[in-house]
Amino acid sequence: MPTTDPTPFVCVLCGLSVSDPGPDHQPRDHCPSCLGSRHVHDQHDGGASDCDGRMTPISVVVPRDGRWRLVHRCVRCDELSESAVASDDNPLVLMRIAVRPLAEPPFPLETLGEV
Repeated sequence: MPTTDPTPFVCVLCGLSVSDPGPDHQPRDHCPSCLGSRHVHDQHDGGASDCDGRMTPISVVVPRDGRWRLVHRCVRCDELSESAVASDDNPLVLMRIAVRPLAEPPFPLETLGEV
């Protein structure tokens, strides 16, 4: 049975040379440093995407299983995707993304005193 060697890639956002697979022995789909990705998978059709746009991390979600997942948005076509957080992902960038809604609420903080 032929084996395929993991293919390292260069991050499209920060330029880091990233090894594949990740420390969890899972295929890597985002940069562990800046958490950026590339749009290579079509979420709607389930196959390869020909967009090849940059995927920017915009949010963190925590499903019922408690494992954090990153949400990315393609800067070219606006498609959203989700991927598992890896054990070597940058914790400071993860926390910055996770607290962004609290740090930048969609209303003036002064209105909280009026409630």
